[in-house]
Formats: sequence, C-alpha cells, structure tokens
Amino acid sequence: MFIYLSKKIAIPNNVKLRCISWNTDQGWIACGGESGLLKVLRLDGTTSKDVKGKKEGGPPGGNLSLNQTLEGHNGAVICVCWNNAFQKLTTSDEFGLIIVWMLHKGMWFEEMINNRNKSVVKDMKWTSNGEKICIIYEDGAVIVGSVDGNRLWGKELGMELALVEWSPDGRLLLFATPQGDCHVYDGNGNGVAKVPLYCNEGYAGASRIIGVEWYDGVEGYAEPNCPVLAICLDNGRMQLMRYESDDNAVCIDTGIKPVKVKWNMNGTILAVAGFQMSSAVADGRELWMVQFYNHNGEHMRTLRVPGGGISGISWEGNGLRLALAVDSYVYFANVRPDYKWGYFCNTLVYAFNRPDRAEHCVMFWDTKNNDKYPKYVRKLVAIQAFGDFCVLATKGENPGEHILILCNAIGSPVDSKYIEVEPKYLAITNYHVIAANDEVVYVWQFRTSFSKVLSTDINAVKRKDVREKMFSVDDANPALSDRSPESFRNMTTQTTDPIACITACDSVLMIGRASGVVNRYSLPHLTLDAQHVLRCRPQMLALNCNLSKMSVIDINGVLTFFDLTAKAAGGGANTVGEHLSFERKDAWDMRWADDNPELFAMMEKTRMYIFRGLDPEEPVTSSAYLCSFHDLEISAAFLDDIMQQPDQPDLEFMVMYETRSLRDTRELLKSASVDDAYAFVDSNPHPRLWRNLAEHALEALDFTTADKAFVRCADYQGIQFVKHLGKLDDKAKQRAEVAVYFKRFDEAEQLYMRMDRPDLAIDMRMRLGDWFKVERLIRESGGDDAQLLHAHNKIGQYYSDRHKWAKAAQYYAQAKNSEMLVECFYALEDFVALGRLMDALPDGSPLLSNIGEKFQSVGLCNEGVTAFLKAGDTKRAIDCCVLLNQWDQGVQLAQAHNFPQIEQLLAKYANHLLEKEKVMDAIELYRKANHSMEAARLLQDLARKCAAQKVHPMRVKKLYVLAALEIEKFRKRTLELAGPDKASAT
Repeated sequence: MFIYLSKKIAIPNNVKLRCISWNTDQGWIACGGESGLLKVLRLDGTTSKDVKGKKEGGPPGGNLSLNQTLEGHNGAVICVCWNNAFQKLTTSDEFGLIIVWMLHKGMWFEEMINNRNKSVVKDMKWTSNGEKICIIYEDGAVIVGSVDGNRLWGKELGMELALVEWSPDGRLLLFATPQGDCHVYDGNGNGVAKVPLYCNEGYAGASRIIGVEWYDGVEGYAEPNCPVLAICLDNGRMQLMRYESDDNAVCIDTGIKPVKVKWNMNGTILAVAGFQMSSAVADGRELWMVQFYNHNGEHMRTLRVPGGGISGISWEGNGLRLALAVDSYVYFANVRPDYKWGYFCNTLVYAFNRPDRAEHCVMFWDTKNNDKYPKYVRKLVAIQAFGDFCVLATKGENPGEHILILCNAIGSPVDSKYIEVEPKYLAITNYHVIAANDEVVYVWQFRTSFSKVLSTDINAVKRKDVREKMFSVDDANPALSDRSPESFRNMTTQTTDPIACITACDSVLMIGRASGVVNRYSLPHLTLDAQHVLRCRPQMLALNCNLSKMSVIDINGVLTFFDLTAKAAGGGANTVGEHLSFERKDAWDMRWADDNPELFAMMEKTRMYIFRGLDPEEPVTSSAYLCSFHDLEISAAFLDDIMQQPDQPDLEFMVMYETRSLRDTRELLKSASVDDAYAFVDSNPHPRLWRNLAEHALEALDFTTADKAFVRCADYQGIQFVKHLGKLDDKAKQRAEVAVYFKRFDEAEQLYMRMDRPDLAIDMRMRLGDWFKVERLIRESGGDDAQLLHAHNKIGQYYSDRHKWAKAAQYYAQAKNSEMLVECFYALEDFVALGRLMDALPDGSPLLSNIGEKFQSVGLCNEGVTAFLKAGDTKRAIDCCVLLNQWDQGVQLAQAHNFPQIEQLLAKYANHLLEKEKVMDAIELYRKANHSMEAARLLQDLARKCAAQKVHPMRVKKLYVLAALEIEKFRKRTLELAGPDKASAT
C-alpha cells in the first residue's frame, strides 16, 4: 500500500473546518465548520471511471463539479452524516439545530428541521440500510427516528454521551461516554452489556473514546470472522473486535494521540488520524499524521499531514482516496492499495471478495482472448505470478498451517504444498516458490511436466529434501547443513533484524531485512554469496535481467538503485556493491525490462516514467499497475477500475505503453529515409527496433536492408524468408508473399488472383486451414476435383469437431466419405439414413461391420443382423441375436449356416437362469428359440411343484394348458417338416 497527498481545497475566509463526510455512493463531500459553514463539494470522476481521460493525461477527480454552500446553521457545524440509500444529508451545529437536506435537480435544499433546545448534539448515525437514524445529545438523551422524519422512540439514559454507532444489522447500538466507557443497547433502547476495553488495561490515567467504527460488511469481508469493530481511545490505545463481546480482541498501541478513526469501504484498511509532540522543536509543536492498519491490526503506512490539526477524515466510496479536514483546507490523499494480483502468460489473475460468499474469488482473465476462469479459494493470503505459473498462498484449516497452490493460466492446480511458515512475503521464479515470515524462509523447487521428464535418474525418489528447504535468516550458510522442513527447528530467540521483503530470479534469492542488510543466496543450493548494505529499510526489491542492478523502494516510497557489480574499496575480490545516489520520491511500483538491463518503468504518484539507464523519458499520466515490460512495450492494468466490476473485466482496462525509441523509430520510418532509420536504430539497438526496420524494408521490397536487420535481431526465419523472396522473379508475387508474412491474407489472395494464379491462393488458404475459402476459390476457378473433395472433408471435420453433425453430414456426403457419414448419422440418431447408407455399400465392405455394431448398440437387431450378414460375418450376426435376446432368429441363422454352437450356448444360458431360480425366464427363452419340448417340460415341472405347494388350482391348470400348447406347437412343426403325405396319413 502507498498513500500520498494529491490535492488541497481552500475554504473561503479561512473558516476552520470541524467535520467532513464523503458520500460513498454518489461522491458528494459535506464539510462543516465555524460560523455555520456548510458546503457540499463534488469532484470529477468520483462516481464513474473515465478511462479515456486517464490514458490521455487528466488525473481523475481533478476539478470541482459542484461547490454549493448550504445556509441554515448559525453556530459551528460539528456533525454531518450521509444517508447513502435515500440521498439525504443530516447536519447539526453547536446549538443543537438539526437539518435534513434533500437533493432536487442537482442542488441541495432544506427538507426538515429540528431543535431540542436543551442540549447539544454530540453524534448521529444512520443504519447501513438508511432506514433509521440515532441522534445522541450531551445530556444523555437518545432519539431514534425513521427516514421519513417520524420519531420511533426516545430515551434519557442518565449519563453523558459522546459517540454512537449502529451494529451492521441495525439491532444494537453502542454508546460511548466521555469517561471512556462503551455501552451496548438493543434497538429499543434497553441496556444489554458493557464493552470490555482490553486495550486500556494497565493504563492509570483518564482516557476517553474518540472513535467507534463498526464495518457493516456490505462489500464483503477480507476473510471469514475477521475484526470489524474498532474502538479507539485518546491515549493511543485501540482494539479491533469481531463483535461487541469478543474476548479475543486485537489490541494496538498507535503511539500517537488519536482524534478520528475510520474504516474504508470494504473493511480492509483502518485510518487513524492523530498527532505526536515533536521532541526536536523547542516549542513542542504537534506533528499531525494518519496511520493505516489492516483488518488484523498490522501497521501498513503513515502519512504526514501539514497544518495545525485534523478535525475529520472520510473515505471515498471506492477506497482510493481519503479526505482530510485540516484547519481551513480539505486535503485529498490518493491510496494505491496492495491488491492480491499477478500477471503471467497474458493472464491477469486477481482476487476479490463477494458479499454473498466467505471465500475469495480468484479470477484468471486471459487478456488476449478475453476468457475468464473464476475460482473460489478459502482464506487467501497472497498471489504471485511469474513465467508459466502463479502461486496462491492460503491459510490451512489447522492453526499455523498454510498452503501453497501452484496454478496454470486457467486456474487449474498443478501442485501444492502444506507449510508451517506464514507466507508474509512471497516470490516465484521459473523453478522455485519462496515464502517467508519475519525470520524463517521456505524454498520449494516445484515440479513441472518438463522437470519430470528430465528427472529420469534412479535418485529422483530421494529428492524430497532437495526440493524443499527451510532456514532461518540468521543462518550463516544454509547450504552446509540439512535444511529439510522435517529437520528444521525454530530458534529459541527471535531475530532482532526481521525480514522486510524478498525477491528472486532463477539463480538468485535476495532477502531484504529491516536494518537495510540484503542477503544474497544462490539458487537452488542456498549458498550465502554476499551481504549488501542499504541506507534505508527496503519494502520492495527487484532485479534486472542480467543481475547487475537491484531496485529498492523503501517504506517512504523512495526509489533507489544498488549496483551489484561494484567492487569493494581497495580493489578486493569480494563484490559488495554500491548504493547509487540516484533516487525518485513517491514511487509505488516499478518493473525492469525483460530484455534490456538498462530499461525500467516506474510509477510515481499518478505518472509513469520510463528510464533508459537513469535518464527519464517524458512522463505519461496513469494510475495503472505495471504487468510486464518486454520488446519496448509496457503492459499495464487499471486494477482500480477492474475491481469496481471484477466479474466482468473490460479489455479497455488493459493498456500498452511504448518507449520513446519505439515511437521515434516508427515516426522515422514514416517520414525519413530507410538509411536514416537504419542509423537511428544502429545508435539505439534493440531487437524490437531491428524487427520494425526489417518489416518496413519488407514492405518496400528492400531485401538488402531487411536481411541486415533480420541478422541484427537474430531472426533466422526472417533471414530465410528474405532469401526465399529473392528467388521469386515477379514483384507482384513478392508483394503477395510479404502480405502473407504480415498476415494480411485477404490482400495476398487478391494479389494472387490479379496475377491469374488461383492455385497459389488456394495453396495459401490450405496452409492456413481456411477450408471454406478453399472451397469457394476452387468453385470460382474450376479447380481440381480431388482438392474439392479434400476441402469438403476438412469442412466436415470442422463441423464434427464442434458437434454440428447435420452440417458435417452434408459435407461428408459431398466428399463421399462413408466412414464419417456413419459417425454423423449415429450421432444424429438418424438410423433410417444409416440403413440407406448400409444398402448403398457393396457386400463385404469393412464399414458394414461398424454399421452393424452401431445398430446392435441401440437394440436394432434386424438391421444389425442385415449389416453383419452383408459384411459376410455370420457369427457376429448370431452373436447380435444372442446379445439382444432374439433367440428364435439366432437359432434360425445358426441352423441355416450350420452353427451348432448355438445349441450349447442356449442350454448354458437356460441352466444359468434355472440356477438363479428364474424358471419363467428360462421357459420364455426356450419358447423364443422354438424349443417347445424343453419349454413344455419346464412348465409341467412348475405345475407339479405348484400343486404340491397347494397353490390356487386355476394357476396349476393354466400351467398344464400352457405345457400342452407347447407340445401341440412341437407336433405341428414336426408334421410340417415331415411333409404333406405323412401329415395326411396321421
């Protein structure tokens, strides 16, 4: 997180401000001050994001779009309170006058007025839904009213009151007294309990509560069950609680005299305004500042504020700015949040909270194809990305347990590790993930598919200790001993010089410590190579591509550089480095170029600077976060805007900035000669510039210059392409090939057609796989029939890959591809068409067996048998009958084709049914196979068994009749086979 003062607005006549409040939904700012001063201001850009303005140079929210003075108060306005839901403003002055203001046609007008005339209003708060307001008076009177102006209830509490706060659900009220007590009341004014102030235990003097802030949870929570209630006292003590009776509060000693406290819009940052007495000045001048803490009470940043006193603070609705009422001025501080994000493989990965879910939503956004892959992760701590992977650090289910999850560009987990080191600092390289807390470092050499292929030696199974190491930052040399996580033991005493930041590349690990010492380790052996000494406490470190320099951003936002190649004084062999005198203030992000050790980009307030060496180019106004710096182009993301609608990120929020040398080269290529451009690129060499020159020379068919430029940028394919162009004898053909090289395929096609060479156009489209245009070109030019059939086949494959089977069948039919037609008809379940195709195929075709299997799989026995018989496979036809339980047809086929095995199979299956006591199924089997005597025998046995068991006589009778009918069927069939003469004689 980084914060800096960006704007100051003066109040006319030097009227001192007493309070300030920023409407979180619409962006209005209400300022109250002495002599009845009440102003409503509005800054440009507070409600909608003007991305175009950001790109073109105008900082958002620079000018006032509304500056209205509201008249009605005579005394000093000491309390202003917005109702965001109903667009109302409630104000109160030192005489107890309360006015409710309403918006009408863009201006604010008085709607209601009230004056109790007994005491002064000390505080008032609306519920989070805007339905109710609680007003407290100094004498202990409490009034709760509705948004339409009706009093719901009023009560005299019998004690002095100073502050009030609603619970997020509007069911509880917290009242703070000037004596430093905090009481809990229900929504009807009945006392419930007293909030214990653990943070004030052991303090002897008097103290009072200066702030009670309860985050309402509307924007979701940073993590499940995190602190949301902040109570701050004027002695500098503060406690963060999960609920009003939390006995495990986070206690903080701010070290200042606080006056105001305020949560940001999503409960992740708490701003505490106060002052310290300067010991350096004889008169004991007050030094005013704002301290920022996260939801766990960890100090993040301190902002020094000029002036004689802060009388109010308020956050903007998106949490990117903080308004401060200081004397007779309104200061605005810009906040650059520490988002959980990373960028790799053209993928932006970022995390955000949903109000309806406890988990973090981690979005993997492919910025090239605009594909989005949301994943939900519990208790996310940090995200880092590099190369082909990103790592997500989360808290485990058990205390002290953390998980590192390695993910690819679509969010699929590749590998994971359970560790016992809190990943307070996280880094990733192509081969390692490094996690560290204040004193322990964990190094994990992760396994990718490439590394698994390489690890073929027999000792690969013993590499667990090599792949994971843990060591203390105070270890003299971690490489000399066993540092596996299983053998690591924490030191009994904590380090006096904790870790402040880490960075790493493939071969080097840098660990910055609070004292300014930077330990340099080699990877993967973790040998302590050197210790460099900085003149500041580092907060962000980064290494350039050849490890010659290291950038350092300290806790005050000052960017400096450390020369890692400088030798020790006196010409010693040890390399100790040198902290360069160059520095830039108010820096909050920087990125080295991947391919040039002298190029880097940095963010300074709302400007981006590109440096070559230590010489800056002209700045670009931007608030984007730097993603990558490659080929003289900087990719950046407007994360502030993306986080407003994180579910639907817009490609507008990804921008590309070019370096001056790239822009100048393009201008020279447009306006000057090729020789001048060559001389300029030769004086500012970079592969990207040589490539641009080569491409320009190709456009002009200047193959000599193009060849030289391709050689300078080491583009072997480009060199071969220039040689290929030199062999062509036609300028038009050369232009067409150049158009293909630049992927202007339509232009190349037109050039080929003008040359009356449709064959070359068809060949180009075939190489591209654009088979629809191949078909069109063949039809227009009367091409080869074989090529047309091939194109139809490819188009059919295009549709079948997308499961558009009807379209695929049309083109496969034109291509006469019967094999794929079978698959299409089967997928379409068009078995009539499949039957027609079967009839059209010649006998013995191998496809007939495939068609038979298709029919068999859906239970069409007759069609399947026909296909198998046409294929000449009688056995499979009989098997089809058996599988589909068509035994009569199977027996007929077996008898017709002399397959005696069918009788054995029939008997075996019948015995199986009888063993399972499925007698009726066995009878039905024999009946279907026309084995009437066996069916009759089983029916007779069943009838006797039923008679013995004294079953109903009618059932026994029916069984005997069925047995007789089967015998009669056998007799008739026997006589038919014997011939008509024997039948008449009988």
